Amino acid sequence: MAEREFEIIAEVGCQLAEGPVWHEQEGALYWTDIMRGQMWRWEEGKGSEIVYEGQRVGGFTVQADGSLLLFREGGNVVIWDKGEVRDVVVEGIAGSDGERFNDVYADPMGRVYAGTVCEGEMGRLIRLEIDGQWHELVRGVACSNGMDLTLDQGRMYYTDSKMRTIWSYGYEQSTGALHDRQVFVEVNEGEGVPDGLTVDKGGDVWSARWDGWGVYRYGDDGKLKEKVELPAKQVTSVCFGGKGYGDLFVTSAGCGGGCQLGKHAGSVFRVKADVVGKPSHFSRVCL
Repeated sequence: MAEREFEIIAEVGCQLAEGPVWHEQEGALYWTDIMRGQMWRWEEGKGSEIVYEGQRVGGFTVQADGSLLLFREGGNVVIWDKGEVRDVVVEGIAGSDGERFNDVYADPMGRVYAGTVCEGEMGRLIRLEIDGQWHELVRGVACSNGMDLTLDQGRMYYTDSKMRTIWSYGYEQSTGALHDRQVFVEVNEGEGVPDGLTVDKGGDVWSARWDGWGVYRYGDDGKLKEKVELPAKQVTSVCFGGKGYGDLFVTSAGCGGGCQLGKHAGSVFRVKADVVGKPSHFSRVCL
Protein backbone atom coordinates (compact mmCIF):
# COMPACT_ATOMS: atom_id res chain seq x y z
CA MET A 1 0.00 0.00 0.00
CA ALA A 2 1.28 3.46 -0.85
CA GLU A 3 0.16 6.80 0.51
CA ARG A 4 0.79 9.06 -2.44
CA GLU A 5 0.01 12.74 -2.63
CA PHE A 6 -3.14 13.37 -4.64
CA GLU A 7 -5.67 16.08 -5.29
CA ILE A 8 -9.21 16.18 -6.60
CA ILE A 9 -9.22 18.17 -9.83
CA ALA A 10 -12.90 17.67 -10.63
CA GLU A 11 -15.41 16.92 -7.89
CA VAL A 12 -18.36 16.78 -10.28
CA GLY A 13 -20.23 13.67 -9.16
CA CYS A 14 -19.95 11.68 -12.37
CA GLN A 15 -22.10 8.57 -12.50
CA LEU A 16 -19.54 6.64 -14.53
CA ALA A 17 -16.44 8.68 -15.34
CA GLU A 18 -14.28 6.66 -17.72
CA GLY A 19 -11.58 6.68 -20.37
CA PRO A 20 -9.42 9.68 -19.39
CA VAL A 21 -7.18 10.87 -22.23
CA TRP A 22 -4.54 13.58 -22.10
CA HIS A 23 -4.82 15.87 -25.14
CA GLU A 24 -1.22 16.97 -25.61
CA GLN A 25 -1.91 19.68 -28.20
CA GLU A 26 -4.41 21.38 -25.89
CA GLY A 27 -2.73 20.61 -22.57
CA ALA A 28 -6.06 19.32 -21.30
CA LEU A 29 -7.64 16.18 -19.91
CA TYR A 30 -10.82 14.74 -21.42
CA TRP A 31 -13.05 12.00 -19.99
CA THR A 32 -16.53 10.63 -20.53
CA ASP A 33 -19.40 10.22 -18.06
CA ILE A 34 -20.94 7.31 -19.90
CA MET A 35 -24.30 7.02 -18.17
CA ARG A 36 -25.11 10.73 -18.53
CA GLY A 37 -24.01 11.00 -22.15
CA GLN A 38 -21.52 13.73 -21.29
CA MET A 39 -17.87 14.45 -21.97
CA TRP A 40 -15.77 16.66 -19.75
CA ARG A 41 -12.63 18.74 -20.30
CA TRP A 42 -10.23 19.92 -17.61
CA GLU A 43 -7.34 22.35 -18.00
CA GLU A 44 -4.94 23.64 -15.36
CA GLY A 45 -6.06 27.05 -14.12
CA LYS A 46 -9.39 26.84 -15.94
CA GLY A 47 -11.08 23.93 -14.20
CA SER A 48 -13.54 21.47 -15.68
CA GLU A 49 -16.50 21.89 -18.01
CA ILE A 50 -18.94 19.77 -19.99
CA VAL A 51 -18.04 19.97 -23.68
CA TYR A 52 -20.34 17.32 -25.13
CA GLU A 53 -23.87 16.06 -24.42
CA GLY A 54 -25.57 13.51 -26.62
CA GLN A 55 -25.31 9.82 -27.42
CA ARG A 56 -23.37 7.97 -24.75
CA VAL A 57 -19.65 7.76 -25.45
CA GLY A 58 -18.01 4.56 -24.23
CA GLY A 59 -14.49 5.55 -25.22
CA PHE A 60 -12.57 7.91 -27.47
CA THR A 61 -9.13 8.69 -28.86
CA VAL A 62 -7.32 11.83 -29.96
CA GLN A 63 -6.81 11.91 -33.72
CA ALA A 64 -3.58 13.09 -35.37
CA ASP A 65 -5.30 16.35 -36.38
CA GLY A 66 -6.47 17.08 -32.81
CA SER A 67 -10.09 16.02 -33.30
CA LEU A 68 -11.63 13.28 -31.16
CA LEU A 69 -12.83 9.91 -32.41
CA LEU A 70 -15.94 9.00 -30.40
CA PHE A 71 -17.19 5.43 -29.98
CA ARG A 72 -20.86 5.88 -29.13
CA GLU A 73 -23.95 3.89 -28.21
CA GLY A 74 -25.62 2.14 -31.09
CA GLY A 75 -22.22 1.06 -32.38
CA ASN A 76 -21.54 4.26 -34.30
CA VAL A 77 -18.15 5.95 -34.54
CA VAL A 78 -17.82 9.65 -35.35
CA ILE A 79 -15.15 12.31 -35.66
CA TRP A 80 -15.96 15.15 -33.25
CA ASP A 81 -14.22 18.48 -33.73
CA LYS A 82 -14.73 21.93 -32.24
CA GLY A 83 -17.98 20.97 -30.58
CA GLU A 84 -19.69 19.15 -33.42
CA VAL A 85 -19.70 15.90 -35.36
CA ARG A 86 -17.54 16.40 -38.44
CA ASP A 87 -17.88 12.98 -40.01
CA VAL A 88 -19.50 9.59 -39.41
CA VAL A 89 -16.92 6.81 -39.71
CA VAL A 90 -19.11 3.82 -38.86
CA GLU A 91 -22.92 3.89 -38.84
CA GLY A 92 -23.15 0.82 -36.63
CA ILE A 93 -21.21 -2.29 -35.75
CA ALA A 94 -23.65 -5.18 -35.90
CA GLY A 95 -23.79 -7.14 -32.68
CA SER A 96 -26.09 -8.18 -29.88
CA ASP A 97 -28.87 -6.06 -28.41
CA GLY A 98 -27.54 -4.04 -25.50
CA GLU A 99 -23.92 -4.14 -26.68
CA ARG A 100 -22.08 -0.85 -26.18
CA PHE A 101 -18.54 0.42 -26.55
CA ASN A 102 -16.27 0.66 -23.53
CA ASP A 103 -12.50 1.25 -23.38
CA VAL A 104 -10.64 1.90 -26.64
CA TYR A 105 -6.95 2.11 -27.52
CA ALA A 106 -5.04 3.59 -30.48
CA ASP A 107 -1.96 1.66 -31.60
CA PRO A 108 1.24 3.09 -33.14
CA MET A 109 -0.18 2.75 -36.66
CA GLY A 110 -3.31 4.77 -35.84
CA ARG A 111 -5.73 1.84 -35.74
CA VAL A 112 -8.12 1.62 -32.79
CA TYR A 113 -8.90 -1.43 -30.68
CA ALA A 114 -12.40 -1.05 -29.27
CA GLY A 115 -13.92 -3.25 -26.60
CA THR A 116 -17.61 -3.70 -25.94
CA VAL A 117 -19.78 -4.59 -22.96
CA CYS A 118 -22.79 -6.87 -23.26
CA GLU A 119 -24.91 -9.09 -21.02
CA GLY A 120 -24.53 -12.83 -21.41
CA GLU A 121 -20.84 -12.56 -22.33
CA MET A 122 -21.67 -11.37 -25.84
CA GLY A 123 -19.16 -8.52 -25.80
CA ARG A 124 -16.24 -8.29 -28.20
CA LEU A 125 -12.92 -6.71 -29.04
CA ILE A 126 -12.77 -5.24 -32.53
CA ARG A 127 -10.06 -3.44 -34.49
CA LEU A 128 -10.98 -0.35 -36.49
CA GLU A 129 -8.61 0.21 -39.42
CA ILE A 130 -7.51 3.65 -40.59
CA ASP A 131 -9.76 3.32 -43.64
CA GLY A 132 -12.84 2.83 -41.43
CA GLN A 133 -13.16 -0.93 -41.95
CA TRP A 134 -13.42 -3.11 -38.85
CA HIS A 135 -12.54 -6.67 -37.84
CA GLU A 136 -13.66 -8.77 -34.90
CA LEU A 137 -10.72 -10.11 -32.86
CA VAL A 138 -12.20 -11.55 -29.66
CA ARG A 139 -15.76 -12.52 -28.76
CA GLY A 140 -17.50 -14.02 -25.73
CA VAL A 141 -16.45 -11.19 -23.40
CA ALA A 142 -18.82 -9.72 -20.81
CA CYS A 143 -16.89 -6.51 -20.11
CA SER A 144 -13.91 -5.39 -22.21
CA ASN A 145 -11.67 -2.90 -20.47
CA GLY A 146 -8.21 -1.34 -20.31
CA MET A 147 -5.55 -1.88 -22.99
CA ASP A 148 -1.98 -0.80 -23.67
CA LEU A 149 1.22 -2.15 -25.21
CA THR A 150 4.35 -3.38 -23.50
CA LEU A 151 7.37 -1.11 -23.85
CA ASP A 152 8.84 -3.17 -26.68
CA GLN A 153 5.42 -3.14 -28.39
CA GLY A 154 5.57 -6.89 -28.73
CA ARG A 155 2.53 -7.64 -26.60
CA MET A 156 -0.80 -6.00 -25.76
CA TYR A 157 -2.47 -5.98 -22.36
CA TYR A 158 -6.24 -6.43 -22.50
CA THR A 159 -8.56 -6.46 -19.50
CA ASP A 160 -11.57 -8.78 -19.21
CA SER A 161 -13.29 -7.41 -16.12
CA LYS A 162 -15.89 -10.15 -15.74
CA MET A 163 -13.07 -12.73 -15.65
CA ARG A 164 -11.09 -10.45 -13.27
CA THR A 165 -8.15 -10.99 -15.61
CA ILE A 166 -5.62 -8.87 -17.47
CA TRP A 167 -4.51 -10.84 -20.52
CA SER A 168 -1.32 -10.45 -22.51
CA TYR A 169 -1.55 -11.01 -26.27
CA GLY A 170 1.21 -11.18 -28.84
CA TYR A 171 0.83 -8.10 -31.05
CA GLU A 172 1.90 -7.70 -34.68
CA GLN A 173 2.34 -4.02 -35.47
CA SER A 174 2.37 -4.51 -39.25
CA THR A 175 -1.04 -6.20 -39.36
CA GLY A 176 -2.61 -5.43 -35.98
CA ALA A 177 -3.14 -9.15 -35.36
CA LEU A 178 -3.34 -10.56 -31.82
CA HIS A 179 -2.26 -14.08 -30.87
CA ASP A 180 -0.75 -16.23 -28.09
CA ARG A 181 -3.03 -15.19 -25.22
CA GLN A 182 -1.45 -15.51 -21.77
CA VAL A 183 -2.54 -14.53 -18.26
CA PHE A 184 -0.77 -11.42 -16.98
CA VAL A 185 -2.74 -10.81 -13.76
CA GLU A 186 -5.67 -12.61 -12.15
CA VAL A 187 -7.53 -10.83 -9.34
CA ASN A 188 -8.97 -12.98 -6.57
CA GLU A 189 -12.71 -12.94 -5.96
CA GLY A 190 -13.59 -10.38 -3.31
CA GLU A 191 -10.61 -8.15 -4.15
CA GLY A 192 -12.37 -5.98 -6.71
CA VAL A 193 -12.32 -5.96 -10.49
CA PRO A 194 -9.54 -4.74 -12.83
CA ASP A 195 -10.74 -1.87 -15.03
CA GLY A 196 -8.84 0.65 -17.15
CA LEU A 197 -5.05 0.58 -17.33
CA THR A 198 -1.97 2.36 -18.63
CA VAL A 199 1.72 1.54 -18.95
CA ASP A 200 4.39 3.96 -17.72
CA LYS A 201 7.73 4.75 -19.34
CA GLY A 202 9.45 2.09 -17.24
CA GLY A 203 7.06 -0.65 -18.30
CA ASP A 204 4.96 -0.91 -15.13
CA VAL A 205 1.21 -1.44 -15.51
CA TRP A 206 -1.15 0.82 -13.55
CA SER A 207 -4.57 -0.83 -13.28
CA ALA A 208 -7.67 0.90 -11.89
CA ARG A 209 -9.59 -1.34 -9.50
CA TRP A 210 -13.41 -1.19 -9.45
CA ASP A 211 -14.55 -1.99 -5.90
CA GLY A 212 -10.90 -1.77 -4.90
CA TRP A 213 -10.45 1.80 -3.59
CA GLY A 214 -7.45 2.62 -5.71
CA VAL A 215 -4.94 1.87 -8.44
CA TYR A 216 -2.74 -1.23 -8.49
CA ARG A 217 0.76 -1.07 -9.96
CA TYR A 218 2.32 -4.20 -11.44
CA GLY A 219 5.78 -4.88 -12.79
CA ASP A 220 6.08 -6.30 -16.29
CA ASP A 221 6.36 -9.73 -14.64
CA GLY A 222 2.81 -9.40 -13.29
CA LYS A 223 3.90 -9.01 -9.66
CA LEU A 224 2.18 -6.36 -7.55
CA LYS A 225 4.46 -3.46 -6.64
CA GLU A 226 2.05 -1.18 -4.81
CA LYS A 227 -1.51 -0.05 -4.30
CA VAL A 228 -2.34 3.65 -4.44
CA GLU A 229 -5.26 4.30 -2.07
CA LEU A 230 -7.98 6.76 -3.09
CA PRO A 231 -11.22 7.89 -1.37
CA ALA A 232 -13.49 6.29 -3.96
CA LYS A 233 -14.49 2.64 -4.09
CA GLN A 234 -15.27 2.35 -7.80
CA VAL A 235 -12.05 3.44 -9.49
CA THR A 236 -12.51 3.13 -13.24
CA SER A 237 -9.53 4.22 -15.33
CA VAL A 238 -6.13 5.92 -15.45
CA CYS A 239 -3.83 7.83 -17.77
CA PHE A 240 -0.63 9.82 -17.51
CA GLY A 241 -0.50 13.45 -18.57
CA GLY A 242 0.45 16.93 -17.49
CA LYS A 243 3.90 18.48 -17.74
CA GLY A 244 6.38 15.79 -18.73
CA TYR A 245 3.65 13.19 -18.23
CA GLY A 246 4.40 13.15 -14.52
CA ASP A 247 0.78 13.21 -13.34
CA LEU A 248 -1.42 10.14 -13.04
CA PHE A 249 -5.06 11.05 -13.67
CA VAL A 250 -7.67 8.70 -12.21
CA THR A 251 -11.42 8.56 -12.82
CA SER A 252 -14.09 7.07 -10.57
CA ALA A 253 -17.81 6.30 -10.53
CA GLY A 254 -20.62 7.41 -8.25
CA CYS A 255 -23.35 5.18 -9.70
CA GLY A 256 -25.24 3.36 -6.99
CA GLY A 257 -24.76 6.33 -4.68
CA GLY A 258 -24.39 6.25 -0.94
CA CYS A 259 -21.53 6.86 1.44
CA GLN A 260 -20.33 3.27 1.00
CA LEU A 261 -18.76 4.36 -2.30
CA GLY A 262 -16.61 6.99 -0.61
CA LYS A 263 -17.28 10.68 -0.14
CA HIS A 264 -15.43 11.55 -3.35
CA ALA A 265 -17.03 8.91 -5.58
CA GLY A 266 -17.49 10.21 -9.11
CA SER A 267 -14.52 12.58 -8.86
CA VAL A 268 -11.36 12.79 -10.96
CA PHE A 269 -8.03 12.66 -9.12
CA ARG A 270 -4.47 13.69 -9.92
CA VAL A 271 -1.79 11.54 -8.27
CA LYS A 272 1.88 12.46 -8.03
CA ALA A 273 3.77 9.41 -9.25
CA ASP A 274 7.48 8.61 -8.96
CA VAL A 275 7.64 7.73 -12.65
CA VAL A 276 6.48 9.34 -15.87
CA GLY A 277 4.07 8.08 -18.46
CA LYS A 278 4.28 8.16 -22.22
CA PRO A 279 2.10 9.99 -24.74
CA SER A 280 -0.86 8.08 -26.14
CA HIS A 281 -0.72 7.17 -29.80
CA PHE A 282 -2.89 9.23 -32.12
CA SER A 283 -5.63 7.49 -34.04
CA ARG A 284 -5.56 8.16 -37.79
CA VAL A 285 -8.97 6.91 -38.84
CA CYS A 286 -10.40 8.45 -42.02
CA LEU A 287 -8.06 11.44 -42.00
